[in-house]
Amino acid sequence: MSETVFTAAVITVSDKGFRGEREDRSGPALCDFLREHGWQVIHTAIVPDNTGMIQKELLYCADELHAVLILTSGGTGFAPTDITPEATLALGERLVPGIPEAMRAASMQITPRGCLSRETAVIRGRSLIVNLPGSPKAAVENFSAVVEPLRHGVEMLLSQGSADCAADTPAKKSRPSADQWLKEAKAGENADRIGMYLIHNGTVRTTARRLVRDGDDSVPPVTGMLFSCDMNKADAAIADARKMPGVYEVRVWLNEGRLQPGDDIMMVLIGADIRPHAVAALETLVGRLKKECVTEQELYD
Repeated sequence: MSETVFTAAVITVSDKGFRGEREDRSGPALCDFLREHGWQVIHTAIVPDNTGMIQKELLYCADELHAVLILTSGGTGFAPTDITPEATLALGERLVPGIPEAMRAASMQITPRGCLSRETAVIRGRSLIVNLPGSPKAAVENFSAVVEPLRHGVEMLLSQGSADCAADTPAKKSRPSADQWLKEAKAGENADRIGMYLIHNGTVRTTARRLVRDGDDSVPPVTGMLFSCDMNKADAAIADARKMPGVYEVRVWLNEGRLQPGDDIMMVLIGADIRPHAVAALETLVGRLKKECVTEQELYD
């Protein structure tokens, strides 16, 4: 039997990263490390050093995506803007002190400054949230110190009535609620600048692309799809969409794994000042995601 696959989300907390002034290297490094150790990364995000926005992303990952593990990177030091632990603690239902203790102990073997990290770990529902430093090297070193025992911890966390969350193959990701996305966008700081919201919701169809695009009626109906995404390229496409004229809200959800006809493959929300800007941004972003970022392998009987 294959090793159990658990879901994970990675959130980078950085003002400069959120503004696009600094490349996020800790997030991708953690995603690579997670995948190497058998985790399914279902979501990544970059947020500023802002309590409300950190907590909004944590709640989304825990309460809507139901990610088993949520890692944050950044905001664990002594600077006045380093408030990630406080934002995390406010949402936690149970503390897990052993994880940050073990990470700090491991860091102390590398540098005496390891004791200065204020990272914490908490449980919210069936999700474990762990803070990590903002440096890619330190983030991976810290997490590598606890990755093996942590797996046993999440197995216990999911041990009652949660078999679907820890299946031998990755469970289908749940598409976020479009109504919730709109509600949150209309409560955001740029809501008063937005005159139109557009949503694209792509799904797996039984009609093959070769039939639609090339008129090849010899191809059989599609029975499934293998869908994957290069998140680094997707994040770049999303960042560029946010810079387009009149665009004030961009949200993207992408599925992963083996899908069936009717399953969602992506959802994209654009909020812009006027219709032409909203249409242009939606068409550009969806086009880039389809052409540059995702891999769709149609399956047939």
